[in-house]
Amino acid sequence: MPATSHRHALKRRLWALFTFFFLPGLLMASWASRTPAIRDILSVSTAEMGVVLFGLSVGSMSGILSSGWLVKRFGTRKVIRACMSFSVVGMSVMSLALWLASPILFALGLAVFGGSLGAGEVAMNVEGAVVEREMNKTVLPMMHGFYSLGTLAGAGVGMTLTALGMPANVHILLAALVVILPIFIAITAVPEGTGKDSAEDKQRGRQGVPFWRDVQLLLIGVVVLAMAFAEGSANDWLPLLMVDGHGFNPTSGSLIYTGFTLGMTVGRFTGGWFIDRYSRVAVVRASALMGALGIGLIIFVDNAWIAGASVIFWGLGASLGFPLTISAASDTGPDAPTRVSVVATTGYLAFLVGPPLLGFLGEHYGLRSAMLVVLSLMIIAALVARAVAKPASPASA
Repeated sequence: MPATSHRHALKRRLWALFTFFFLPGLLMASWASRTPAIRDILSVSTAEMGVVLFGLSVGSMSGILSSGWLVKRFGTRKVIRACMSFSVVGMSVMSLALWLASPILFALGLAVFGGSLGAGEVAMNVEGAVVEREMNKTVLPMMHGFYSLGTLAGAGVGMTLTALGMPANVHILLAALVVILPIFIAITAVPEGTGKDSAEDKQRGRQGVPFWRDVQLLLIGVVVLAMAFAEGSANDWLPLLMVDGHGFNPTSGSLIYTGFTLGMTVGRFTGGWFIDRYSRVAVVRASALMGALGIGLIIFVDNAWIAGASVIFWGLGASLGFPLTISAASDTGPDAPTRVSVVATTGYLAFLVGPPLLGFLGEHYGLRSAMLVVLSLMIIAALVARAVAKPASPASA
């Protein structure tokens, strides 16, 4: 009975985490799908809208940078519950800002929303890494796959409600209200105290290698930097790359971007099977080379059909970088929350800050040539893939 009870609790915990990854994707896509209407309601230019959206980046990075301390101080359950609750608050402030047509208030709501998701993401990944170890099965990629599912669902609902003429402020408020009940049902499956510092943990942490001197952890950071940069570059530039670089019309460029998201989703839902069957190292190396192949074909082959098909390789190649490096970081030594936070911060910096820099290169050399930076990083990730290897178990040592 105790073993059966433990398996049942572990399964509930797993599905709770699936829920906590799905809901942020749903909320993110709910407001992002209404950005044209939001810009019009706030009466801002495209450049001014960029400044408003900068609130999300500031909030996200603030949340990520404080997340390791929060998890060690309060544990994953309390951090997830608080962060998911504040994401609802942030969405509500954004809705109010649209009622009042206030760009400043909308930026503040985005900052609260981004900060809650940034801090909550690390807590969820720490919790997910613990569940992986207890289940002895790779599940973090699938958790991130549920985030992708959430974005697909949110975008679909957003397009439908836009077509039906629902005002953006009402849509965003409804999205916030819909997730409240799932949050408080799912949190009951998450145990208290995971990731929280104890005296024993602090003693082990003093005996271990500090993370900034841990070569393996730094190389894992290189892998996540490359993979997150590849994902962020596609999100920011892929439709325009297809229009300007390969002569597609805007509709076709957006459709091709859907192929990339499909590759990301498929990769995350199937990646766990490949990792368990082969190894983290083999899957990271294959993923990086697959992504490099897709990006390389887009850069060097002047054929629209090949370019359109290559984005699937790009999506598959970038799909497992973030969840797989999170798993690897949690295994590198004591103080898993700090180690996960370091890798997550590196990934978020690459995802949020890196791709806009490609715009400067694209302005001077063209977007296809600018993607050589992404291609180079993916090749480097393949070369240092051994950093994500699982530590030897005591039995095999």
